[in-house]
Amino acid sequence: MISMMIVEHDLPFSFVEHRRFKELLQYLHPDVKVPSRRVATMNVNNLYDFKKKKMKCMLSKVPSRISLTFDVWTSCTSKGYISLTAHYVDANWKVNSKMLNFSHFPPPHLRQRLKVAGSTINKIRESIKYDKGSEGRMQVFKACVAKVGGIHTKMGLCLDVITRWNSTFLMLESDLVYRRAFCSLAFDDMSYSSYPTNEEWERGEKMCDFRRPFFQITELISGSSYPTSNLYFMQVWKIECLLLQNLSNEDELIRTMAIDMKTKFDKYWSDYNNVLSFGCILDPLFKIKLLKYCYSKLGLNPISCQAKLKVVEHKLYTLYNEYVQMYSKETTSNVGLSQGSSQETMATTSTNSIEDEDMSQVGKSQLDTYLEEANLPNKYHLNLDVLQYWKDNQARFPDLSLLACDILSI
Repeated sequence: MISMMIVEHDLPFSFVEHRRFKELLQYLHPDVKVPSRRVATMNVNNLYDFKKKKMKCMLSKVPSRISLTFDVWTSCTSKGYISLTAHYVDANWKVNSKMLNFSHFPPPHLRQRLKVAGSTINKIRESIKYDKGSEGRMQVFKACVAKVGGIHTKMGLCLDVITRWNSTFLMLESDLVYRRAFCSLAFDDMSYSSYPTNEEWERGEKMCDFRRPFFQITELISGSSYPTSNLYFMQVWKIECLLLQNLSNEDELIRTMAIDMKTKFDKYWSDYNNVLSFGCILDPLFKIKLLKYCYSKLGLNPISCQAKLKVVEHKLYTLYNEYVQMYSKETTSNVGLSQGSSQETMATTSTNSIEDEDMSQVGKSQLDTYLEEANLPNKYHLNLDVLQYWKDNQARFPDLSLLACDILSI
């Protein structure tokens, strides 16, 4: 329990040698043996080894494929780290995510991406640093907030974090709320020299409006929730549409930011990862219809749009056929092992064979059947659990459901 407490609450190993902690344990149990710092360190290492073995054992029994993602996150000390996370669907068709490892990751690239913002962000950042520099300054700022009135928000001033680009949006959003208070502070405190000009405030508002949809999208597809991959295609498409819209923005700053972001977008996402398209198709609300709509809105002519759809469909069918072969081999193996075992098994096998024969007679695969069926209506399935849909339709699409399970967990 002490080891768990040290890990969960980020306590130093010397905590076990604190006098009051020892007194507490002895009060609870006079004969208790309080561990030393060295023993506490050893116990935490042993706990880590135990948890590691337990996770390895658990991952070895996962019925689906395991996908890996790299995430950049920030510790409580504002240090940047890159982490490796495993994602999989368990036997109950629920997505699980487990962090496997992490490493220190210096992030100078983020500040360079924001340099196009020039003095605007720097002045806003310095304004917040100034107010948070001492308790006295915070009291003066609170007095300014009360004096100007009309600022009704629970949002406090927040600084951005070098490892999180979206934290700059939160900084801008919080600072803009207090714009009039900062204006008052500039008159009341002669030491406050980083006050943004009216032009810089307006530029900050434009930057905040420009970043808001990107922030909302990244909040949806990242973080601890890790949605299933059927949502990714639409969000990446929204990002591209936003960038295309702002390439000709009348504001030079926004236009420059959009051009810079579009260059990086094209470098990594010029041709959307096929897996994102597969995830979209395997959502019964979307299927091929959504891909057609999205491609048409990107300025593609009908011929190019149709060509992209054909490529995606071909690759999906190729992957599906691999799953069919895999599944048929397992079925053949299982049937061979269970021959002559029971009348019930033979009856089930015969039924499956008849169903397979009927399917082959009409020349349709499970994927053909799924795609030909009408999309589920959005208005009746607003909160559709896609994994639950495939779990419920395992009997109809045994091979395709296995493919969907693996794709949607990415």
